[in-house]
Amino acid sequence: IEASAAELAKHLRPGACVILESTTYPGTTEELMLPILEAGSGLKAGADFQAGYSPERIDPGNKTYTLETTPKVVSGIDAASLATVQSFYDDIVVRTVPVRSPKEAELTKLLENTFRHVNIALVNELAMFARDLGIDVWEAIDAAESKPFGFMPFRPGPGVGGHCLPIDPSYLSWRVKQSLGQTFRFVELANDVNEHMPDYVIRRLVAAMNDREMSVKGRRVLVLGLAYKKNTGDDRESPSTRVVELLSDLQADLAVCDPHVDPSRSHAAGTAEHVELTEAEVAKADAVVVLVDHDDFDLEMVARTGSYVLDTRRCTAGPNVEWL
Repeated sequence: IEASAAELAKHLRPGACVILESTTYPGTTEELMLPILEAGSGLKAGADFQAGYSPERIDPGNKTYTLETTPKVVSGIDAASLATVQSFYDDIVVRTVPVRSPKEAELTKLLENTFRHVNIALVNELAMFARDLGIDVWEAIDAAESKPFGFMPFRPGPGVGGHCLPIDPSYLSWRVKQSLGQTFRFVELANDVNEHMPDYVIRRLVAAMNDREMSVKGRRVLVLGLAYKKNTGDDRESPSTRVVELLSDLQADLAVCDPHVDPSRSHAAGTAEHVELTEAEVAKADAVVVLVDHDDFDLEMVARTGSYVLDTRRCTAGPNVEWL
């Protein structure tokens, strides 16, 4: 943001409107971006140019809610700026949602992602405890979802990834600590739980293979999914990368498959053999770990053919399948 603002300031002209979309901590637009723009351009925000903040809300892989069909939160540093920002986005999206200042808009995006982050951590920790107690957490979540009010379902998984959930809540945590000297405990706890889910996946795999009188070392393990999310090719901060690293450390005969991720650009490149998902590959694996449930994975075949399947997404079923 600092570099972009400094470069933009060189070209800023009177009458322009600058809109920040990057996810960041509350106060960035007015306390960080505007001083840089003013210093580099010699212009005054509000008098010579307008400015506002409108958080990006794209959901990669979502075919239902696109850029155009997702409501857009908009803000401005003053009434005139808000009017310009709102008018600009009104021509693009189905609906704009104005808020009183950039700080509220900045907090909106962090609230959305922190809400998901904390609730995913809740069900992840619940899943670990429920298994030790002999309870099917997946069935409990399905049953809870039948309540028509006061409940929103979240489901366990191998962790969180991408450029938002593992990072954005920490912006808010940093802001609270920097400005108030306090700890945002929910965010810190959620970070701890979600960051360690890949380790839990490995513990489950090791235990299952031990039950079958096998060690991970030297055994063929097929990992399905490197992306952080279903039907995308983005593996930034993906929990799959950590799972692959841990399996490599355990000296597994490791194979990975993700048709959406370019092997040459993968964060797991060089640590495993990249293969296509075929019945032969599944059959020769001592264990299959499903980390991402891409639509183009033949998961019925995986469940039917695999001698042992650890499914972290509950997308398969069968006598040789265990859910996270």
